[in-house]
Amino acid sequence: MSSSAPIGVFDSGIGGTTVVKELMASLPNEKIIYFGDTARVPYGNKSAGTVIMYSRQIVRFLLEKKVKAIVIACNTASALALDALKSELEVPIIGVVKPGAKAAAEVTKSNKIGVIATRATINSGIYKEFLHKTNPDIQVFEKACPLFVPLVEEGWISDDITRQVIHRYLDDLIEQGIDALVLGCTHYPLLTDEIGKVTGEKIKLVNPAYECAREFRYVLEENDLLCQEKHIPEHEFYVSDGPKAFAELANSFLGEGIIKRENVKVHNFENDDSILRTYEIKRRG
Repeated sequence: MSSSAPIGVFDSGIGGTTVVKELMASLPNEKIIYFGDTARVPYGNKSAGTVIMYSRQIVRFLLEKKVKAIVIACNTASALALDALKSELEVPIIGVVKPGAKAAAEVTKSNKIGVIATRATINSGIYKEFLHKTNPDIQVFEKACPLFVPLVEEGWISDDITRQVIHRYLDDLIEQGIDALVLGCTHYPLLTDEIGKVTGEKIKLVNPAYECAREFRYVLEENDLLCQEKHIPEHEFYVSDGPKAFAELANSFLGEGIIKRENVKVHNFENDDSILRTYEIKRRG
């Protein structure tokens, strides 16, 4: 695989752009091909089998784009599908859970860590598993926050309803005396400012997106896949529904403009039907 090939990133929706932003900062020479499964978001209330099926479909699409490595920018898919995909792929692939858990274990002083995520991620127990492997003395307090994803997808980042929901989910966790809180869904960092107002300065917010970007750089280096060509890459963004809403929210977060829009057919590898995918291409700079 050529080191100049693009990297693939996928998520259930807009949330994975938090990982894209960190990848752009950490790996400015790498071209990114992103897929947001906005037609089937959220993944957090779906079964493991369904999430694995969706992930396989998207990975096959990314491989058709000749990506050299893949980031699962979705905690739910990382928790439920990463092991299956690793066993099937020849290209390197990483998720966001392990880097996030590692970072939380490093910053806690009280050994009390909160984890907020989708129901599927919480039910998988994967954050607790990784944290206890790092330090058996860590106490993990988990909370499923299923309403955060639709609020973000709706663009209600700073809204009175969103603030009320944050309090409803987090007040009990804060009372447990946690000093670190893992934002265990890639949608959640888009709510960092509002969450931070509730948790206060004493609780460190851990963004797995940042840690994942650091880890992915190491993966590329270890596999001799780091792009050495200094240029401004043109990134491709594909979504399965709602391209206009996706573009508006992605632009507001990433600060860069969509330059072209068109429709493509993406093969559904599970049942031989064709499903319509819409993609956005954006240019850096």
